[in-house]
Amino acid sequence: MAQLGSQTGTTLDTPQLPQTIEPRNPGMDLDMDRVMHARANRSAIERRAKTLPGRRSVKKDFQAAWLARAISCIDLTTLAGDDTAGRVLRLCAKAKQPVRADLLEALGMQGLTTGAVCVYHDMIPHALKALEGTGIPVAAVSTGFPAGLSPFHLRIAEIEESVKAGAEEIDIVISRRLVLNGDWQGLYDEMRAFRAACGDAHVKAILATGELETLQNVARASQVCMMAGADFIKTSTGKEPVNATLPVSLVMMRAIREYYEETGYRVGYKPAGGISKAKDSINYLALVKEELGDRWLRPDLFRFGASSLLGDIERQLEHHVTGAYSASWRHAAG
Repeated sequence: MAQLGSQTGTTLDTPQLPQTIEPRNPGMDLDMDRVMHARANRSAIERRAKTLPGRRSVKKDFQAAWLARAISCIDLTTLAGDDTAGRVLRLCAKAKQPVRADLLEALGMQGLTTGAVCVYHDMIPHALKALEGTGIPVAAVSTGFPAGLSPFHLRIAEIEESVKAGAEEIDIVISRRLVLNGDWQGLYDEMRAFRAACGDAHVKAILATGELETLQNVARASQVCMMAGADFIKTSTGKEPVNATLPVSLVMMRAIREYYEETGYRVGYKPAGGISKAKDSINYLALVKEELGDRWLRPDLFRFGASSLLGDIERQLEHHVTGAYSASWRHAAG
C-alpha cells in the first residue's frame, strides 16, 4: 500500500502506526493575559480555509492511504435516544473491521481499526465486552451531554461513574454561558474539576463552537480549556445547528500550536458533527498537517467524531480497488 507520500509531503506508513506515548497535558495556572491576547481575524481565517480544498487534492494510491489514515482516527459514534445493546455491538464489530476484508487485503491494510467507539454511559459495558482484547478504547459522553445544563455535582458524578464503568476517554461539554459572559475563571475552574474527575481517563473538552458566537470566543475558550488540563479540544456535540467547520478548526489548531510552543505539551484535536464525506476528511487531515505537523496525524492526537463518514470512505476505497462505486446502503455503520 502507498505511503502518505509525495502529494502530501509526509512519509507516514498506513495503517500500522507506531505506539507513541505523549506526556499528558497537566495544565497550568490561568493566564488571563494570554487569554485576552487571543484574537481571530474572521475574514483572513475564512480566506485561508477556503483555499484548502483546491490546494490539497490527492489521487489514486495517495488518496487511499489518506482515507485509511482517516479511518484510524474516527471515533465511531452512536448517540441516539433509541440506542440499544444490539446497535452498540454492531457498531463495535464495524470498529474492529471498518472495511470489508477483501478490500483490506487488496489494499494491504489488514489490521486497520477505528480510533475509538463513543457511546452514552449506559452503553459502556456492552462496548467494553465487544471490544475486549482489541485495544480500541471506549469513549463516553458526559456532563449532561449535549447541553451541559444539569447540576454541577451531577456532571462530576457522571464523569466518575463512566470512568468507574471502564471508559478510557470522556467527552465533556463546557458551559457555553461562561464563554458568552466572558467568565474565563469560571470556565477554567469548571474544566479543572472535570479533568480531576476523569483521573487517568483522557478528557476531551467539547466547546460547542456553533453556540459561541465568535471565532475570538473559540480561540479564548480553547486556550482556557488547555490551561485547565484538557487532553483534547473538540468542536461540537454534533447536536448544534452548526458543527465542525474548517475556519473553526483553523482557529482551534492554531491555539493548540501556540500552547505546544509555550508549554511543550501536545493537545489533541477532534472535529465533530457534519463530517460525512471522504473528501472532507482529507481536507481536515491536510489542515492538521499544515498547521500542526505530521505528529498530529495519529489517533492519539487527532480524531473525527463521526458515524456516517466511515461508510463513504469505505465506498471510496471500494471504488479504488474495483473501479466501480457501490450503493451507499451497502456500507452501513453497523
